[in-house]
Amino acid sequence: MTMTTPDKVNADFTRPAAQAVDEIDWIPTPEPGVLRKPLDRVGAEVARATSIVRFDGGKSFPAHGHPLGEEILVLSGVFSDESGDFGPGAYVRNPPGSSHTPHSHEGCEIFVKLRQMREEGEPRVVLNTDAASWQQIAEGYQRIPLFEPDDGSEFVALEQLAAGAQTVERKLDGGEEILLLDGDLTVDGKRHGALSWIRQPAGAAYALSSSGGARFWVKRGHLKV
Repeated sequence: MTMTTPDKVNADFTRPAAQAVDEIDWIPTPEPGVLRKPLDRVGAEVARATSIVRFDGGKSFPAHGHPLGEEILVLSGVFSDESGDFGPGAYVRNPPGSSHTPHSHEGCEIFVKLRQMREEGEPRVVLNTDAASWQQIAEGYQRIPLFEPDDGSEFVALEQLAAGAQTVERKLDGGEEILLLDGDLTVDGKRHGALSWIRQPAGAAYALSSSGGARFWVKRGHLKV
């Protein structure tokens, strides 16, 4: 039986959600050779969605627009479109109103957030995080900022904790979403391993810690209610 993508996945943004990515089955998209693992989703094929997407080598997706934007972190392989080729660690924000024809010659996996930007005022952002410098936040805690709008409505970064490190407890008025790339991370008392996706709602308060070290993508502030 062919699997189809549900219209709702972790669609209650007032509740915590977490998923080990390896435990999710790949689901075909409308394009052969392009598959997805939905993490959260509200809508049918045109949806507000957060997913891991895989392009098999030589596969593409038809030209399409992004009325409410697209945010990408390349996890492996090389993701391409008319603007260039993006290898592991590339962070790309395609603003509302943009369009492209994505493809991959060799195959790739990407973390993608669709239809989650403001309608106006979003810049295009392209960063090679592998070439960026880590900023020291506290002992054992470092960060590479990726995006923050002038109004401070959200904050996106790569962060890492050294083995045994812990952040101070923070109250997150706008919630927090994490994709754990490497290592282990304890969030609100629950331990997660790579590759894991964790979302905590607005108002949550907790510290992050890691026993063996962790590197993760994080977005904060975007889950205000």
